[in-house]
Amino acid sequence: MTRQYFGRKRILVTGGAGFLGSHLIDRLLDRGDEVLCVDNLFTGDKSNIDHLSGHPRFEFMRHDICFPLYVEVDQIFNLACPASPVHYQHDPVQTTKTSVHGAINMLGLAKRLNCRIFQASTSEVYGDPSVHPQPEEYWGNVNPIGIRSCYDEGKRCAETLFFDYHRQHDLEIKVVRIFNTYGPRMHPADGRVVSNFIMQALAGEDITMYGDGSQSRSFCFYSDLIDGFLKLMDSPPEVTGPINIGNPVEFTIRELAELVLELTGAKSKLLFKPLPQDDPTQRKPDITKARELLGWEPKVQLREGLLETIAYFRRFFD
Repeated sequence: MTRQYFGRKRILVTGGAGFLGSHLIDRLLDRGDEVLCVDNLFTGDKSNIDHLSGHPRFEFMRHDICFPLYVEVDQIFNLACPASPVHYQHDPVQTTKTSVHGAINMLGLAKRLNCRIFQASTSEVYGDPSVHPQPEEYWGNVNPIGIRSCYDEGKRCAETLFFDYHRQHDLEIKVVRIFNTYGPRMHPADGRVVSNFIMQALAGEDITMYGDGSQSRSFCFYSDLIDGFLKLMDSPPEVTGPINIGNPVEFTIRELAELVLELTGAKSKLLFKPLPQDDPTQRKPDITKARELLGWEPKVQLREGLLETIAYFRRFFD
């Protein structure tokens, strides 16, 4: 069955009012697709999609994917789930439900429609890795009963469901593992390191550093990530993933803080606090598969991306 007219696709984006979902929708509309945005607005924000009000190829539906959804679409991007520790630990049972029940419902919809479905998984499936950098073949080091496990294990179970639907029902799936991503439209209170540091610096507050700041992360600008999403979704059926999409250039958290201070011109001091439970000490993607299978690698340098992100966050202080 096809619902395409004149080559245009109707695409469902769950979590479409969120940081990444809203940017993905912009790109889909720019290339001529129709988009159905579904979000329960638990962490998503309608301000991220207000600019699309009245767009002839955009539709918004407030809905929780923990409950079945009956729509007609050609492709599904499943991005729905709180993604920052502050948000996913606020209601951990609901976080697990969104990852697992949500995946079941979206996979069921894709099976009924016989359409391709994309899953936004996460580098959190690797836990606190003992292998560095992390290739897709690494199974991870995850605490199944820790305070982060609602998200880590929820996303791991979602991957299991996607691959079982692929094997059992021959469903076309695309699974991406997202590494730390930042940029405009991040929630200012999401608790992630980039938004935390920028908001604290702009407010003239001390920069909160957990641990000694030597733990490392790799930061990918949102536009590079969305490029990877689209390349994976449009790749041949045999390219199922999981595929790491992230920036392999590694920075310590202290280096990030110092760069934010430089770019904001803030005089904030560094305030050191204990490292949270199960917080990974290293996180860096091996993007060999993304390079070889998708021809993808990030282009935006951290300094360039931070300048754009800082400009976005300044509006909260105007």
